[in-house]
Amino acid sequence: MSEPHKYRATDKMSDLIFDNYSILMVMSRFGLSLGFGDKNVKDVCEAQGVDYKTFLAVANFISEEQYSYSDDENAFSITSLMEYLKQAHTYFLDFCLPAIRRKLLEALDCSRTDNVAFLILKFFDEYAKEVGKHMEYENQAVFTYVEEVMKGKLSDTYNIATFASKHNQIENKLTELKSIIIKYYPEKENNNLLNAVLFDIYNCEHDLASHCQVEDYMFVPAVRQIERRLKNEQ
Repeated sequence: MSEPHKYRATDKMSDLIFDNYSILMVMSRFGLSLGFGDKNVKDVCEAQGVDYKTFLAVANFISEEQYSYSDDENAFSITSLMEYLKQAHTYFLDFCLPAIRRKLLEALDCSRTDNVAFLILKFFDEYAKEVGKHMEYENQAVFTYVEEVMKGKLSDTYNIATFASKHNQIENKLTELKSIIIKYYPEKENNNLLNAVLFDIYNCEHDLASHCQVEDYMFVPAVRQIERRLKNEQ
């Protein structure tokens, strides 16, 4: 990975949040709490048991348009990044998507005769189920495999390239959902509610895209590099 140049270990953690509020999501998934005063990034992370290099790597990744991966295995901790990804899965499946569904139920008029509201809910439920399957596969198969790789054990039947080749962009169907709501659901009484849930869907879509990019451009190359090293050693 290229040397971080937007955010550094000596920057105040509060300055990162003021510069890009998306850092709040990164902090949450690393288990970092607020109330750190004027402490810098390294001190906040170390005080709360978080690898500061990994936190910075992710914070810089989501905040910069250009990202290039290098072969420095010390740039961040794969174990720490994997825990971050697991916590992101928990956020999407247990908090974000259920919250959007609750808002949809509140905003939609299910007594309408054209069934558009039911179609929207059905589409959303199918999508949430698909996301659940996608993330459960990563939790059970991919991360378990990588944990073995970190112990120096390679598999004869699986590698990270297998995962990468099948890694579909799970945020795409949210674009279809937005289109259905915007084009085919006229609502005059609950405009504020419907617009608020649409805003949440846009945010979720962006967050999911960023999450998948962290997997594709940080996690996968790092694991692939360790696989190559282990093969060479063997």
